[in-house]
Amino acid sequence: MTINITMAVMLAGLYSIGFYLLMQRSLMRVILGIVILGHGANLFLQVAGGPPGEPTFVGTAAVEAMVDPLPQALALTAIVITFGLTTFLLALSYRSWALLGHDEVQDDVEDRRVAEAELAEREIEDEAAEAERVAGFEAPEAPEAGPGQTDEEAGVR
Repeated sequence: MTINITMAVMLAGLYSIGFYLLMQRSLMRVILGIVILGHGANLFLQVAGGPPGEPTFVGTAAVEAMVDPLPQALALTAIVITFGLTTFLLALSYRSWALLGHDEVQDDVEDRRVAEAELAEREIEDEAAEAERVAGFEAPEAPEAGPGQTDEEAGVR
């Protein structure tokens, strides 16, 4: 099987543009990114299907000349999924526009607060581990007196 360099460049371009748009803060750009990624997935499935061939009806052509129907079925499924996701995202974008007057995604203040608290906790743990490493060892625990022993017999001070 030979690689079609034109299709490889087209796929790279579609995926690059799609991921770039997906990382933007505007919901319309995110939607466009999803649509372009869907088109890239469809093109990838068609390229993976191989060159054109005979229809896959038994008895009409040699088995070697028939085209694989699986990539075509997967492409149709991907088209339906992309359409459904695009419709859902357009509804969310419209709702955001109706409520806020813009389609820019805002940062979640609570997520930022939780992330900062986790970072502070991690820094405290790192400092404690570093102090423990510098000390070289943990302080041994004092032995406890067993049943029938006094503290002096057990070596407890």
